[in-house]
Amino acid sequence: MHAPPLRLLAVLAAFLFAAAAPAPTCAAAAPAPTAAAVPAPPPSLRPMTTLSGPMVRLGDLFANAGPAATQVLGPGPAPGGRIVVPATQLAYIAERYDIAWHPASPGDRAVLAWPGRPFTRAEAMGPLVAALRAAGAGRHARIVLDRFDPPLVPLTPPPTPVVSALAYDPGSGRYSAMLLLSGGQMEPIAVPLAGRVEATVLLPVATNRLAAGTVIAAEDLRLVRRRLSAVPGDAVLAANLAIGQQIRNLIPAGAPFLRADLRPPLLVAKGAAVTIRVRSPGITLIATGQALDPGSAGDRIRVLNPVSHAVLEALVIGPGKVRVMAGAPPLIPAGGVLR
Repeated sequence: MHAPPLRLLAVLAAFLFAAAAPAPTCAAAAPAPTAAAVPAPPPSLRPMTTLSGPMVRLGDLFANAGPAATQVLGPGPAPGGRIVVPATQLAYIAERYDIAWHPASPGDRAVLAWPGRPFTRAEAMGPLVAALRAAGAGRHARIVLDRFDPPLVPLTPPPTPVVSALAYDPGSGRYSAMLLLSGGQMEPIAVPLAGRVEATVLLPVATNRLAAGTVIAAEDLRLVRRRLSAVPGDAVLAANLAIGQQIRNLIPAGAPFLRADLRPPLLVAKGAAVTIRVRSPGITLIATGQALDPGSAGDRIRVLNPVSHAVLEALVIGPGKVRVMAGAPPLIPAGGVLR
């Protein structure tokens, strides 16, 4: 066997070496170019800031103040108030906290406001009435608050009112207390309260103007609650004592019914004809007369006998009816004078 030619050996060697050699690797990717960093906007003045709490921070004066924005500078205005920070003070604050800001003019300023509202009398009355009820004031008593200067409180959250140091004298009705308001970030506020507790009474009053002679019906009155001190001493306090009674004098709408203004309905009118009953043991006589006075059931009135012209005292017993006791002497005998 002949040895292979040298040229063939060279070709085989080149093939073997090429197979054993590692495959060429791809070149590493070139890193992407980095974007240029965007510079932070420079600090700027906030000309008007609405606060949500009692403290002022650096970020309330300057926008884009960076990490120092939360730095507390001090107390701000009370709820409902505002403060004005002038250019000179703003420049000092900016320099102290390394804020790159300078006033553009001496008129630069920052206004800081904490919105607020008055705490109303109605809001104060709720806890006050509850405290006085617990202290013994009547359920229907009228609570009078002499004076109330409404304090300013934050819009939100609503403050919590608490009544403390309550002093109540049931004899005089006078009271004093302290109303404490707190909640949220507001500073607690103490509001002095003072006034009186007035007893009330439920009584009937006229629904409309009632003329003299009106017999009171249920629809002529309504029940109202009024201060006991404002109700006359002889006022009727129960509706059933007024219904069915007749009015002596005009009663305005809304006025109470006084006992002196009421009477049982008239059964006999002055000048009207009446039936006279004269009762004696075993016999009753009936005659006709003329009433000289008006009268209700049980009233004693004067009655004229048109025949003898004697004037008798009679008891009203029904509509157009009176009774005279047998043997009772006349007030004016026939043809005589008043005895």
